[in-house]
Parts: sequence; structure tokens; C-alpha cells
Amino acid sequence: MEIHYTNEKNLQIIMALLKAHGVRKIITSPGSTNHTLVASMQNDPWFEMYSSVDERSAAYMACGLSAESGEPVVITCTEATASRNYMPGLTEAYYRKLPILAIATTHGHRLAGQLKSQILDHSALPVDVAKKNIFIPICQTEADCKYTELKVNEAILELTRHGGGPVYLNVETNAINSRDYSCTQLPKVKTIMRYTCDSSLPDFPDGKIGIYIGSHKCFNEKELSAIDTFCAVNNAVAFCDHTSGYKGRFRVDYSIIGGQEEFNDRFTDWDLMIHIGEVSGDYYSSSSCGSVKAVWRVSEDGELRDTFGKLTAVFEMKESTFFSHYSSGKKPVERHVIEHYRAMCDETRNRISDLPFSNIWIASQIASRLPQNSEIHFSILSSLRSWNLFELPESVQSNSNVGGFGIDGGVSSFIGASLANRKKLYLGVFGDLAFFYDLNAIGNHHIGNNIRIMLINNGKGAEFRLYQHPASRLGDYADAHITAGGHFGYKSHSLMKGMAESLGFEYISASGKDEFMQICEKFISPEMSIRPLFFEVFTNDTDESEALYKCRHLVKSPFSIHDMKKVVKSLMGAKVVDTVKRVIK
Repeated sequence: MEIHYTNEKNLQIIMALLKAHGVRKIITSPGSTNHTLVASMQNDPWFEMYSSVDERSAAYMACGLSAESGEPVVITCTEATASRNYMPGLTEAYYRKLPILAIATTHGHRLAGQLKSQILDHSALPVDVAKKNIFIPICQTEADCKYTELKVNEAILELTRHGGGPVYLNVETNAINSRDYSCTQLPKVKTIMRYTCDSSLPDFPDGKIGIYIGSHKCFNEKELSAIDTFCAVNNAVAFCDHTSGYKGRFRVDYSIIGGQEEFNDRFTDWDLMIHIGEVSGDYYSSSSCGSVKAVWRVSEDGELRDTFGKLTAVFEMKESTFFSHYSSGKKPVERHVIEHYRAMCDETRNRISDLPFSNIWIASQIASRLPQNSEIHFSILSSLRSWNLFELPESVQSNSNVGGFGIDGGVSSFIGASLANRKKLYLGVFGDLAFFYDLNAIGNHHIGNNIRIMLINNGKGAEFRLYQHPASRLGDYADAHITAGGHFGYKSHSLMKGMAESLGFEYISASGKDEFMQICEKFISPEMSIRPLFFEVFTNDTDESEALYKCRHLVKSPFSIHDMKKVVKSLMGAKVVDTVKRVIK
């Protein structure tokens, strides 16, 4: 029998990444579920192999070998109590910060607890046995392979991070049934590197550079200056939404472009996207990032966050440190790409016309007129998406609860923010489900006259009736339980009026464009009023859907990806659409 590498994809990826990261020392213990991995490593002379019959001894051997050589060491065993015997040695490694990678193998966590012989539950370990405990599944799909690449990179990098220590990999194998060792070459894998301030940082790649800023705390002057300088000298722009916090010279509110269904810009020619910040509620821009060539993540936490599936490096440092390093010694470019993106965004917004009365229409009318130096909060998802299509005044801060991404606490967060500065105006735009979920917050006795609430009341979770949502095909059938229609007085014109006024708010309302325009000045006036303001706006889901559709069909490429998908779908059926998406990205 000719032996090369096992055909098990997850094991191939593990071996390929061990080699890519320079981890060659292996101590094996005999067993069934790990035998295909061991046989494959034994065939590859690159690995430095040692054997130990019992796992307790193997783990301690690894401690000695790692301490003496200064290198990471892999130990691997089968399932049952074999892996339990790693614990004493891994505890030693934990307290000595020795980089030991334990690869335990299993038939799969699905069988844990089902009285199957040898199968134990690896999901929880003592806290001082391993820095991380990671499960690696059998790879059956491309998504499984990408997940395995990410998690194995994470495991290997953790071995030497923050002083070092052991990591536990629980790997599902098909070793009992596997007989195929015909693979002669390990797959090409994505190797992710982590850099700190003490590292020798990589050279900057040639090509087009962008920055993607997710939700972010307000930038200080040093951080703002560092990003502005970086963009100026590297011909880069910063793609933002209303949670990004960046108000510098190179900001691009890209949602209006990213959301176009028949326009093929999609970042396809960007060579590197630098990712800072946290979760983004701008689905349109973030989905476009999947076609960039590479992503560098910059964050002080140093964690691997592969938001766009293209992560190749993580920089565990302050953002200002990163941007200053890659700006040093460079001069501003003469012709900057920011002008192209500003013109494209402006031209697209200028095409907006005849929108029905809706959250988007409201944003189109007053986003640019918000009071200077005020702050506006949005509920997710519809309000944030609607307002992301339009620019806010530079002095206006904006925020949304996109961290946990729930509708449950937006009003409370908004009111909490308003307590920090009683002399500053705080405006909030909330959909009815989000508002009523957090209704009790408006009864808080700390509320001051510096808040103004706009309630977009369409009597349901209109998100589920928008044309782009899969539930929209259910029509009125969805209202009973999916859109949660009919609750909270079902667009009652007296419910919130009575409640708001009883709680000390000034109450105003509008049900159409003319009525809105006549009264909206109260909401956007720069003057502080005597009482807090409650502005209830009544819309309907049909108009909300139509407005969104119009704003996503403002420009069209000569023959866009959207057109191609429609043609293929009509000719070959819906089942091939996913394949087409992968091919034409």
C-alpha cells in the first residue's frame, strides 16, 4: 500500500497550517481516531516525530521538549480517557506558558452522552488546562474548510500569544472508515499572521487600499489625524456608516452604492481592506467587502475576526500606531480616489425622487438638517438602514445598538446617552416594535428636555414585509405571528399621545408628507425646548418597501451581476443561483 496523506480535508488543513506556521515537533500516542493523522505526518519528513505509549507521559515530554527547544510541540491521541490523561501535563504547560498544541480526535461531539463506547464530552475543560478549547468538524463543504482554516490558525497563533500556553483542539475524524491515503500534496491554505508593536511589520502591498470602519467609539484627535494622514498618502478612503464614528476628510457613506442591486462596483478592484471597529449594521457595504483580495484587521484585542472571509493578518495594537507606521515617510498623492467616490455617491443620491412617505423619505428630507453638534440614535434594522443612505452633518454624532443587534434596548441606550450632557440635543428614530419593546424607558424620571423621540409606527415589524425579505412572499399571512402585527394599539392615534403627554413630553404627529413638513421643524430645531419631544409618524409597510426598492435601483451597470443572475435563473432554475454567485463574484 502506498501511503501519502489522508483524504480527510480537516486533517490536511491542520497539517498544512502546522507547516505554514513552522510547527514541526510532534509526539504521538497510539490510537484509532488519530491514526490517519499520524500516518500522514509520518509520511512527511518535514515533521519531527516522537512516540509515547501513554498520554500523561507524552504531555510531560512535550513540556520538556518545548522548554528546551523554545518551539511549539504538538501532542496527538485518540478519544476515550486517552485525552483525559493529557490534563496533568497541560496544567504544567499552562502555568509555565509552554506552547503545547493538544490534538485530541473524536467520532464527533454529536454522539457525546449517547452511551457510545469511547466517546466523551470535550466541550468543557478546567480553566487552567488550555488557553483555548476549539472543536474542528469533518469538512463536508467549502464553508467547513474555511471555518477549519480560521480556527486552526487561531489555535496555532494562541500558542505564543500573550506569553504563550497550551491550546486544545478536539478534531472530528472519520479515521475508522478512512482507507484513502492517495493525496500527494496538501491543500493551499490561508495563513493568518498576528503582529504586535514588537513585531517586524509586513511591507504594504501594492494596489488600491481601503479602510472599512464598523461600529466604533468616537475617535480622538490623534486617531483622526492618523487615519486622515494614512488615507492622504496611500490614496485610501474610509467606508463608513452611521455607527462608524469617523468624521474625517476621507469618509465615504457607501451604503447608497453598496445597496444598488443592478450596479457592479462592489470593491472588486481593491487589493487590501483594513478593517477596524466592531459589528456593522450596514449590510450593503459589508456584503460588498467579500470580493476584496485581502483584509487586515487592526484591533487592540488581537482576536481573529474574519468578518469578510478574507482575513490574512491581525495587528494587535492601537489603530493610531498602525496608521502612523504605514504613513511614515510618504507624501500625499496628487489625485485622490476620494473624489471619485464622493461624486459617485452624490450622483446616486441625486437620482432619488418620488419616494412614498416612509422612514427613508423622512431621512431624505431632514438628515442633512439635523441640529449642529447634536447626536442621533437609530433602532435596528430599518431605521439604521434607512438613514445610512444619507449623509449627516459633520458635527452630528450617531449611534445604534449594533453590538448585540437586538431591538430590545435602543430607547434605554438613547436615554442613557442623553444623561451625559444635559446641554446637548439627543434625537432618536425608532421603529414601533423596537420602541414598544423598550417602552418603560420613557417613564424614567431622569429624562430631560434635551431628548426628542421619533416613533415610526407602521403597526408591525415592517422589516418582514419589505420586498427583499424572504418572509415578504407570505404577504398578509405573515402579519399574525411573523411581523407581530396588530400589537400596541395597532397604530392608535391616541395611545402614545396620552402616554407621552402624561409623562411630560410634548406630543406631535404626522401621517403624510405635507403634515410632516409642516411640523418637523420642532424635531430638528437647534433650540432647546422646555419639554422633551415625542414625534409619532404613521407609515405603512407597502410604502416602506417601495421606498427601499426605489433606493436600491437608482443606477445600473451596462450588464450587471444582477442581470446575469436573473438570466441564468430563468434559463436553468433557482437551484444553480448559489453556484453562479460563487463563479461571478
